[in-house]
Amino acid sequence: MPVLHSTKNLTIVDPPTATKEGVGIFEYTDHYTVFHYGRMPDLIPGKGEATCRMAVFNFAMLEAAGVRTHFRRFLAPNRIEVDLALVPPPAPQAPVAGSRLIPLLVLVRNALPQGSSVHRRLAAGTLRLADAGLSSIPAVGEQLQRPLIEYATMREDVNRIIGEPEARRLAALTDDQLQEMRDTTLMVNEVLTAHARQLGLSHSDGKLEYLLTGDERLVLADSPGTPDESRLLFNGVHCGKQVLRNWYVNNGLEVPVDQLIADGVPRSQWPTPASLPPEFVAVMSDLYRSLSETWTGLRLWNIPDLHAATKAVVEVIGQ
Repeated sequence: MPVLHSTKNLTIVDPPTATKEGVGIFEYTDHYTVFHYGRMPDLIPGKGEATCRMAVFNFAMLEAAGVRTHFRRFLAPNRIEVDLALVPPPAPQAPVAGSRLIPLLVLVRNALPQGSSVHRRLAAGTLRLADAGLSSIPAVGEQLQRPLIEYATMREDVNRIIGEPEARRLAALTDDQLQEMRDTTLMVNEVLTAHARQLGLSHSDGKLEYLLTGDERLVLADSPGTPDESRLLFNGVHCGKQVLRNWYVNNGLEVPVDQLIADGVPRSQWPTPASLPPEFVAVMSDLYRSLSETWTGLRLWNIPDLHAATKAVVEVIGQ
């Protein structure tokens, strides 16, 4: 079934229960999402397969490093089979046993590039310098001395950054489970960041999701380290949806989702976003596939290398 807020479709093969994981298939599509709007009007050819192949590569790399994941097998060219867990009820609850999705987004930041919410929250006073491990207002692109872990809600119209006490309550985790999730996040970040560095890429930040198995094992889920979940840059150029966000903002075409929700405008009455120019779509198609080839080492498409692809981004789209 399609998930309109996601770039993937989910097919449930074997439903999960409270005592065991189910089986599902993620189909990576050529859709993209920005501004919490959901699926935007254009497709970017090749994006789904490129992202899927990066996810498969990352699951193998992380499992070799000792990280448990929900990955089962690759169904070429753009699907994977995964373990599924129950989605818990939305109301906060005490720690409970059983197979379930942890309803949290775990954010890990290594740097603060253009587009990072940290800049906005520091300016608005909703984040303190000390909480971000900073002693002064950071410059765009500033590297952090150590990774910053934050939490966000997962099941709201616009996800909110929340503190650790609320995160523990929403996730219904014990102190030990929350600490294990933090430790695993740091390990995942270390593996992805090291791989990016070897390729001349910067892994500035990423978003992780987890589930608990029926026997209370923590398992990494979703698609870690892909351009839908991580902010990757090459020679200072974004290699993912930040480029798309920038085009909408720079052209005054950003969809004001936050305001629409605050005003109570029904989703059916939201404005349709502007379509991307055809030449922009072609550049983004090359960018996603070139990034995938660089990341995985597999040469599958007759496309420019990442140097040329990012140069085209600057020339055609800007940053």
